[in-house]
Amino acid sequence: MALYLLFESASGYGLFHAYGIDEIGQSVEAVRSSVLDLERFGKAVKLTAFNPFSSAVDALNQCNAISEGIMTDELRSFLELNLPKPKEGKKAKYSLGVVEPKVGSQIAEVTGIPCQSNEFVQELLRGVRLHFDRFIKELKESDLEKAQLGLGHSYSRAKVKFNVNRVDNMVIQAIFLLDTLDKDINSFSMRVREWFSWHFPELVKIVNDNYLYAKLAKFIVNKSDLAEKDIPALADIVGDEDKAKEIVEAAKASMGQDLSPVDLINVQQFAQRVMNLSEYRKNLYEYLVTKMNDIAPNLTSLIGEVVGARLISHAGSLSNLAKCPASTLQILGAEKALFRALKTRGNTPKYGLIFHSSFIGRASTKNKGRMARYLANKCSIASRIDCYSEASTSVFGQKLREQVEERLDFYDKGVAPRKNLDVMKAAIESMVNGTTIDDDDNERTDASAKKSKKKKSKTEADGDSMELDKPSNAADGEAEPGTEKKKKKKKHKLEGTQEQENVATNGDAEVSETPKKKKKKNREVSEDAEPKTATEGKKKKKKKAKAEDDE
Repeated sequence: MALYLLFESASGYGLFHAYGIDEIGQSVEAVRSSVLDLERFGKAVKLTAFNPFSSAVDALNQCNAISEGIMTDELRSFLELNLPKPKEGKKAKYSLGVVEPKVGSQIAEVTGIPCQSNEFVQELLRGVRLHFDRFIKELKESDLEKAQLGLGHSYSRAKVKFNVNRVDNMVIQAIFLLDTLDKDINSFSMRVREWFSWHFPELVKIVNDNYLYAKLAKFIVNKSDLAEKDIPALADIVGDEDKAKEIVEAAKASMGQDLSPVDLINVQQFAQRVMNLSEYRKNLYEYLVTKMNDIAPNLTSLIGEVVGARLISHAGSLSNLAKCPASTLQILGAEKALFRALKTRGNTPKYGLIFHSSFIGRASTKNKGRMARYLANKCSIASRIDCYSEASTSVFGQKLREQVEERLDFYDKGVAPRKNLDVMKAAIESMVNGTTIDDDDNERTDASAKKSKKKKSKTEADGDSMELDKPSNAADGEAEPGTEKKKKKKKHKLEGTQEQENVATNGDAEVSETPKKKKKKNREVSEDAEPKTATEGKKKKKKKAKAEDDE
């Protein structure tokens, strides 16, 4: 069976006929050894046809189609034109070797051409790629390199969809650096406290903040030089004049040892480094806030900048986070506890990184798991909106945050939350109309005020009606609630209508039935009365018999 090879290059489609396979051998190792030798490989593989691309845009479209496993119309016409046509009702006596199995399967489905993609074919195509410029004499090696470079840039640019303002890698690096700085600043501040406490140990009890302590260590330098004239400057640093006076008084009666000028200079320099790190940490946090508002505004407004950045960094990117289901996002960061629970058959964790959100802390102990599940659901929605929406807006995130707040109220107070459909409709309307969230909040408060007024008026009306009904109930000797009265009235009305219908249809029959009912009642009365008379007669007879015996 003959073998044809389809080669997709940056400049066009090439079709090769591998007719001398016996010369290079059937095994993969034999093909590998013969690939480097052009004379031997050129005798086995010959160029059948070549179809160049019309433009760079056409080349990009064909490359995208091949990468997705789609056969274009140009490729189909090229194959049907250059491959031998089999007779009707008979199978083709050749096969087509392709690199991509998906493309081969679609070619076989659409055109009926048998395709194969194995190691043998791939080695042959590797040789074609290596000597492609030698097969086409009109194509120069430099032209092929330029076409490959241009197509590679355009293909990568189209896949990445490059946007400078939405590069989530910067957020990942910033949150990693922020966590590292927190640990370093904490350890360095403790070192400053230990170092300067040899000279001024009382300062640790007066000032608790690490940044202020480093500032004071740099300002004081030597405790023996402190005087009352330094109180205003100390008050500016500490922010409290009483604390400044306390520091001066403590310096006068300090139990610390004296340090040499060189040691004091080293302490001062180290305190300055700690201050610089703290200031850089503040600037980095501001940078992270602005970056998160650009990349994931909805996720930021829902769960915060730091927690959102940690979720993105743990997932690897915003697109990876958007692909995660809500159940995975809920325990993101607690993988070790999850696998330990699965191994020991214990309880799986309820939350991971989202535990640092304020919503989980505000929920009660029994509702923390439910709150984490609901919050993970909303975070998943927000991340998908941020990843796949072209317009950058935080309306959806603020609406989702309102939903989480309502869910908290529902767990604590039992207030029914709004439906998700209504909230999303309101978010889309506000985004289209350009209204802000504050306007929506005002409208909602107005609507709630109107509803409360209506409820109050209804309750007042019900109270008046109840007050009017109470005396009538007292007169009739009834103490039933208003709801039962309404039900009885409805029943009476229904019975009255049924009786009217029955009268209209069976008028004479009902007239004859009424005396029977009366007779039955009379019989019951007479039966009840008869036993009473019999007992009375027996008593009278007994009394007469006693009287006769006495006589």
